[in-house]
Amino acid sequence: MSSGGYGDPSQKIDYVFKLVLIGDSGVGKSQILSRYARNEFSLDSKATIGVEFQTRTLVMDHKSVKAQIWDTAGQERYRAVTSAYYRGAVGAMLVYDVTRRQTFDHIPRWLEELRGHADKNIVIILVGNKSDLEDQRAISTEDAKEFAETEGLFFLETSALNAVNVETAFSTVLTEIFNIVNKKNLVAGEGNGDPGSLAGKKIDIVPGPAQVIPTKSGMCCNS
Repeated sequence: MSSGGYGDPSQKIDYVFKLVLIGDSGVGKSQILSRYARNEFSLDSKATIGVEFQTRTLVMDHKSVKAQIWDTAGQERYRAVTSAYYRGAVGAMLVYDVTRRQTFDHIPRWLEELRGHADKNIVIILVGNKSDLEDQRAISTEDAKEFAETEGLFFLETSALNAVNVETAFSTVLTEIFNIVNKKNLVAGEGNGDPGSLAGKKIDIVPGPAQVIPTKSGMCCNS
């Protein structure tokens, strides 16, 4: 499976996958998105107001996939606004700051809100950002990994500043969604002879309660 480049904006889009970035303010959600969508990092980043989104087009198994990534404000006053944007999301990044214990302690609340508003089979990855600040670390990799395993989440530590594991984190979620959708198309194709019936449409439902996403031990990385 290939997932490279930033895509040709004129090419036909086979799938649109909506992803949401959630977590407390200041954990680096916007920086992670900026690094992934534009390969940029700004030291003068300001808090997100409301909701913003960016896109990146990739090729996966000869299919054109547009990732539509929503960056939601972490401030409490925007919570009612952002909850509506969970609808239709097939992937989510739960982000905390490895140097701020409170941001990790709030993850269960964010996860509860996500599961309350999004499809129950949404693909979720727990992301510990700012792994470059190792000397200021407040949450051990082991504690975060244990939480991810308990909740059935993927897990990675990233550094948006140093571009460590950002690409891998998004690729993990998008690849899992792509594989699930392909299985859905295969089953649909056996029934109606049209395995590409979902092509070009936003996929709103990730099928199958059996699609529990375990933490992969190989996905836990330090930078």
